[in-house]
Amino acid sequence: MEGKKLSVTNNPKVSSLFRLASIIVSVIIIASAAKLIRFRIDLTEDHRFTLSQPTREILGSLPNDIFIQVYLDGDMPVPLKRLRRSVMEMLEEFRIASEHKVDFKFINPSEDNNEQKRNSIYESLIKKGLAPINIQAAEEEGGSTQKIIFPGMIVNYNGIEVPVNFLKNNPALPYEENILHSAEALEYEIIQTISTLAADTVYRIAFIEGHDEFPEISTADITYNLAKFFTIDRGTIGGRPGSLDNYAAVVVAGPEQEFSEPDKFVLDQYLMNGGKILWLLEEVHVNKDSLAGTGETVALYRTLNLEDQLFRYGARINPVIIQDLDCQQIRLKLAGSDGRQQYVPVHWIYNPLLTPDASHPVTRNINKVKGEFTGYIDTVGLDPSVKKHILLTTSPYTRKLSPPAVIALREAEYFPDEKEFSNSFLPVSVLYEGVFQSAFRNRMVSSIIEGYKGPVKTESTKTKMIVVADGDIIRNEIRRNGPEEIPVTLGLDSYNGITYGNRDFLINCMNYLVDDRGIMELRSRELKIRLLDRNKIREQKLKWQLINVAGPVILVIFCGLIFNFFRKRNYS
Repeated sequence: MEGKKLSVTNNPKVSSLFRLASIIVSVIIIASAAKLIRFRIDLTEDHRFTLSQPTREILGSLPNDIFIQVYLDGDMPVPLKRLRRSVMEMLEEFRIASEHKVDFKFINPSEDNNEQKRNSIYESLIKKGLAPINIQAAEEEGGSTQKIIFPGMIVNYNGIEVPVNFLKNNPALPYEENILHSAEALEYEIIQTISTLAADTVYRIAFIEGHDEFPEISTADITYNLAKFFTIDRGTIGGRPGSLDNYAAVVVAGPEQEFSEPDKFVLDQYLMNGGKILWLLEEVHVNKDSLAGTGETVALYRTLNLEDQLFRYGARINPVIIQDLDCQQIRLKLAGSDGRQQYVPVHWIYNPLLTPDASHPVTRNINKVKGEFTGYIDTVGLDPSVKKHILLTTSPYTRKLSPPAVIALREAEYFPDEKEFSNSFLPVSVLYEGVFQSAFRNRMVSSIIEGYKGPVKTESTKTKMIVVADGDIIRNEIRRNGPEEIPVTLGLDSYNGITYGNRDFLINCMNYLVDDRGIMELRSRELKIRLLDRNKIREQKLKWQLINVAGPVILVIFCGLIFNFFRKRNYS
């Protein structure tokens, strides 16, 4: 009788070892292949981990390495920790998209226990342009202490350092929404800075002079902040055609004298050839020095000789002053009940707080913009080739004051009747995009500029301009220390500590006007806020505590019982 041959596959132990070895080899092969084939999938509904195409193009063409120091680190409230996580996730995406040309490090500026060294670090960061915030931190023994947090970063490129403050602090919004808006704007804030630093050429911007525009000291704050992105020049037009051709955009900031026809022609042809213009104009003159000195002044109509030109482009600045119930508070010296003089905060309806349009990249998620003796704009004409978008409006409770009119500080002592403010949402700033018709069509230019024989373009290439019916939006206050003049932060209300959105609005305006890569569209990014229902937390607190504490234990015991049941059934 012949014995049976044993097959290797019939041996249970050998078969098990063979299967184990096969699994190990398969895992090694898959892991090795995964190192060679990289892919990332964003499964979030709002695509919060997906970089835009312009961002990928900029990061993919970086000539040199970029190092980013993020100072949002250390012990901080939970919302700021969430913002820190968002910053880290965004920078990690930047690092991957740039093939590790972007690197970053998180630094805790409060880490040093030596108070003197810590304060020295704080001062250094503030000088570099980072804006600190003070928060209340609870202590273990009870009570609270003030903590300084720097929600910002320093971007280093070829020895150049540029600060980026990414925390949005709109006092009209809840804390959680400000954190959300900060996370929404992260990609734009970072890539805008990187794009400017890595660009081969830097755009040039000109502030027009020669018509009694605001002097350099009155626009020092916005000039300093625009200089992070552009080369800034100032100068007169002088009626010289082509003198603005080398500039990506020009700013006409608060002129008080009439424009000559040659200067108007230069601006017109600059726009026709694709130039961008930011107009900040007022049709009513108010002597603020007289108002501050005597407590009274007269508002008078003042022509700038730009009315016909702007009308041809589709804009009319009405010669009125807006009074708005949503306005800034000022301090007046008034007599108290005891007869003693004291400073009292009062509403000043001539300084409206203008509402930004939440849907447009220029004005999305910025604070209200402070105006002074503001006019309003009519969008005229039905030219389909020019698209108009209102950026800033007044509140629902507005009225108009036509010149000549007496304006006195004593008006602030009496709160006006709401029923008298019957106008609503008057446009104060309008964006115009498209193809414009020249204001000098069918005119003899040789009679305007003697001897001019150059071409006259009657229709523009596709371009943009922004009109603002308030020059003071760009003007910063000036603090005097003896003979020295020190510019104050644009939009800062020194009485209540609020910084209005003037600076952000103007920077966004210029970036939007010269943007040819679609970067500004990143400001339209919207993330959904997912907060816990506080009512349900309060009502169902015990239930969820039991589920989270006892649930895992019960699940482990249940799985153990199931495992033992099948084990006994198979091997008994």
